[in-house]
Amino acid sequence: MDRLAINTLRFLAADGVQAANSGHPGLPLGTSAIAWTLWSRHLRHNGDPNWPDRDRFVLSAGHGSMLLYALLHVFGYDMPIRELRRFRQLGSLTPGHPEYGHTPGVETTTGPLGQGIANAVGMALAERMLAARCNTEEHTVVDHRTWVLAGDGDLMEGISHEAASLAGRLGLDRLIVIFDDNDITIDGPASQSCADDVEARFAAYGWRVLSVEDGNDVPALDRAFTDASYGDGRPVFIRVRTTIGFGAPGVEGTPKAHGSPLGPEVLNAMRARLDWPDEHFHVPLAVSAAAAVAVARGTAEYNRWVQTHAEWQAANPQLSMDFPLDAVPTVDDLSVLTPLADDAAPGGKSATRKASGAALHALASVYPGLVGGSADLAASTNTAIPGGDVRPGDFSGRTIHFGIREHAMAAVLNGIALHGGLRPFGSTFLVFADYLRPALRLSALMKLPVVYVFTHDSVYVGEDGPTHQPIEQLESLRLIPGLTVLRPGDAAETALAWQLAAANTDGPTALVLSRQDLPVLGGAGLDDVRHYGMRVVRPVADTAHVMLAASGSEVALALEAADMLGARGISALVVSVMWRERIAAALDTDGTALPGLPVVWIEAGVTTGWRALARPFDTVVGIERFGVSGPGPEVAAHLGLTPAAVANAALRSIALASK
Repeated sequence: MDRLAINTLRFLAADGVQAANSGHPGLPLGTSAIAWTLWSRHLRHNGDPNWPDRDRFVLSAGHGSMLLYALLHVFGYDMPIRELRRFRQLGSLTPGHPEYGHTPGVETTTGPLGQGIANAVGMALAERMLAARCNTEEHTVVDHRTWVLAGDGDLMEGISHEAASLAGRLGLDRLIVIFDDNDITIDGPASQSCADDVEARFAAYGWRVLSVEDGNDVPALDRAFTDASYGDGRPVFIRVRTTIGFGAPGVEGTPKAHGSPLGPEVLNAMRARLDWPDEHFHVPLAVSAAAAVAVARGTAEYNRWVQTHAEWQAANPQLSMDFPLDAVPTVDDLSVLTPLADDAAPGGKSATRKASGAALHALASVYPGLVGGSADLAASTNTAIPGGDVRPGDFSGRTIHFGIREHAMAAVLNGIALHGGLRPFGSTFLVFADYLRPALRLSALMKLPVVYVFTHDSVYVGEDGPTHQPIEQLESLRLIPGLTVLRPGDAAETALAWQLAAANTDGPTALVLSRQDLPVLGGAGLDDVRHYGMRVVRPVADTAHVMLAASGSEVALALEAADMLGARGISALVVSVMWRERIAAALDTDGTALPGLPVVWIEAGVTTGWRALARPFDTVVGIERFGVSGPGPEVAAHLGLTPAAVANAALRSIALASK
């Protein structure tokens, strides 16, 4: 039966790739025995992708997606055979790489190598954190594993090093990574570019290491997976020696098996070699029956869990309320930020990173599902929250120390969000957003409600110099579809930004915050930010001659420029632009969102996006070069960010508008 089922998976994958004339047959052919052994004997699942206590299966080597789709079909998920026939076709449930939210049973979007491993670390961490919060002596409602199938490419990517090191340090013993060790990459043998002793590497990270020398040896795989399921305080790494493209004559064991259809001749030869009928997408009834037995076993587990969960809810109503499966804050939760926003009194100064810390503490006090940390910068980003640290063996804390691992941090946050039950945030300096951008892009692609806190947001960082002074990063974040980018101009706007971020369940949010103190402008006009992305922070008594529109710390610069213009009898309306994309959206639907008077747009960064908003008589003040080292105000002045420069730009706009 095992051989029949394994070959079923192989030919479903090969037929799908051939029908599409596109795809990657090599991994499915080489790892079908791994997949069948895991899914039929060890994976805790029942065909319901929404069961909270199911095991998670992550195909980190997402190019082998046809293997996952074949598994979903055989094990009774919502994956009809017609969708296997439509592999890689527009609108199908079987896209080229697995896509979370698109295909039932896909736990995360993979394809960019290494991301799946790091997502799985987040899932395994979320499982342990929720177990520490929810399980009681009487009831265990969180107790599952995260399984990963990864390839050479996953382990070559730097993110796998970051994530594996963190997982080993935390002792995530319900995380099991199965390494498809076939020694083949697209360009040839993996050994031509990578000679790591991967077993030694993972052992050094604090993982328990197992190995299987023949990837088709089902009893050996079964023993390894059983052994891996007995936790000893370490995550488990299982190296399995496989042959890429197994069973395909003339192709197996070569790079040709990786990313091209086998072709009719090779497929026919493979059918003859493996004694398979000449019927495309053939699933023997015996295989369906064997898979149904595994699903029935999972259904029995599910039914027991439902009963236990009902008893747990009845016995622990507060826990049930504190940790709902969707982890969405209530209106009452968000109202704790209202005094910090709408009721903020103008006067004094505060860095928006400090105001963010105050808002984060306030929200954490009423929202138990909020967890997160920083890339070794908690004191600078103000992101340590009450509730203690997450430590090896003690996952009851709320602050996660990700270490200097920005890329893994973002991918782990994605994994926590994908798992459900907790709401994650992470932080670093804005300039280092470049390190985590691939994972942030996947946050947006999967519409995950991750909050990114980016501080030290401009050349006002000063003495640290151009390596630490972001110039292009803010604009580059705004280019990511689905990412909400908020750059508040004072403490009141920062509290509003946290309200918006916490309420955003449709995708990630980036909060972009200052290192230096900024004037507190107060809570007037914040409703306009919600609707139009900006608010008036200095109105004019009569008719305005010009509007000065700035984001973040440059709002203070605009206010100084308005004073200079006022001394010359020129009335300037000053506007804080916290959410530029909301302005752009308003302009698309309502051309009256901006007044008829000329506008000076001001931001300490590249001007590309602002110029797209500007009309012919508007001007833009920004920075089109890298920074320099020196005290922040001096650096800004050296780069042209001065009240006089803004005032002169206003005069130019007024002159242009009068022509």
